[in-house]
Amino acid sequence: MNDHPVLVACSHGTRSEAGRRTVDALRAAVAAARPDLEVRAAHVDVHGPELPEVVGELTAAGRRAVVVPLLLSSGYHVRVDIAEAVAASGGLAVPAAALGPGPEVTDVVLQRLGEALGEDPAGFDGAVVLAAAGSSDAVAQADVRAAADLLAARLRAPVTCGFLSAQEPSVTGAVAAARRADAARVAVAGYLLAPGVFSQRLAAAGADAVAEPMGPHPLLVDLVVRRYEAAALAAAT
Repeated sequence: MNDHPVLVACSHGTRSEAGRRTVDALRAAVAAARPDLEVRAAHVDVHGPELPEVVGELTAAGRRAVVVPLLLSSGYHVRVDIAEAVAASGGLAVPAAALGPGPEVTDVVLQRLGEALGEDPAGFDGAVVLAAAGSSDAVAQADVRAAADLLAARLRAPVTCGFLSAQEPSVTGAVAAARRADAARVAVAGYLLAPGVFSQRLAAAGADAVAEPMGPHPLLVDLVVRRYEAAALAAAT
């Protein structure tokens, strides 16, 4: 056993088998990138292993851990679920920052958008809708707006938000609004980490092109590792 804290890679959880495989692949890629670390899976909803159980087991064994959210915003699950699990560890576990919004996530969104368009997205002359899961949490909502602003700055064109639950406008509504504004073409960029129920709905949104979820992209693998390293360093100083 080494002296490094365990990297607890904590995702939301999904009923989608494809979604589970995608998140598992991201965790496996992180473990491959840092073979000196133990990487554990945990989830905040839908299925196990549940985060409090994982952190509790490590705490009972006297082991340190860094919980890295495999989440794209600092919403309820980060500020409540993860925070509570970490607090129950008595200082043995610490939280890392969520993966997004940020330049690395924007790079991945752009790449997936370019793949869907079959062209450089920077030259796209239509409208872009950033599709997110949606949340009633104000911090999560602000994070999605920030992600849209980062994408708009890279595209040098406006980007609107569309949501798949909890918020308005819906992705379908945002695409329709772009059509009413005389957009010649409308593309949907996915602010989604893995495929699942939400991503399946995007095909019916009425867009000309729909980007795939981000998946286990190398930039995200590197970002998970850097989130871990930053939190571990902060805890050690």
